[in-house]
Amino acid sequence: MFRRNYLGEFIGTFILVFCGTGAIIVNQQTEGMITHPGVAVTFGLVVTSLIFALGDLSGAHLNPAVTLAFTFFKKFPLKMLVPYFVSQVLGALLASASLLMLFPDNIMLGATIPAGSPMQSFALEFVLTAILVLVIFNVSTGEKEKGITAAIAIGGVVALEAMFAGPISGASMNPARSLAPALVSGHTEGLWIYLTAPILGALIAGFLHLLMHPKKS
Repeated sequence: MFRRNYLGEFIGTFILVFCGTGAIIVNQQTEGMITHPGVAVTFGLVVTSLIFALGDLSGAHLNPAVTLAFTFFKKFPLKMLVPYFVSQVLGALLASASLLMLFPDNIMLGATIPAGSPMQSFALEFVLTAILVLVIFNVSTGEKEKGITAAIAIGGVVALEAMFAGPISGASMNPARSLAPALVSGHTEGLWIYLTAPILGALIAGFLHLLMHPKKS
């Protein structure tokens, strides 16, 4: 049976990847007119806006690592895990395919590639995601990211982490956000980092949340 929350995750992840990686592409196409801080703020603003818009519908996970963490710690139904994954990945893929049509000469399409060693980026993505998901767990309502507090807090963390870590690891914190441009552009080098580190970081955040708020979890 069709569920509107799956559509919410599909549309939300499409918008996230289209605007976020689109900002990276436009910055490259215009020789830096958006700037790195502008790209970071774009990611933060789009996440904030999507939580406002979709929080009541799908929870605005927009990230397989977040959905997996919610599921693992029994805040989200297991039967909806795979449909959410599929919705998020398909939305991200459509966004990257759309950007390819708009900017066919762009080689990377906003793909996340380590600037330094693979382990440096792995460590960064692990820690960044742990921080992000810990914030999400502390401001979310049950399985849903929604409300003014959640939107501002989560969007702010995304912008902050993208601001200082983006030049090194890309500050993805999101397997779907990295998978789509990698597959569509064909630049899959280092992709394993962005599929594994965010998931591990999200799970560690869940355990930390349990230690900090045993009655709340």
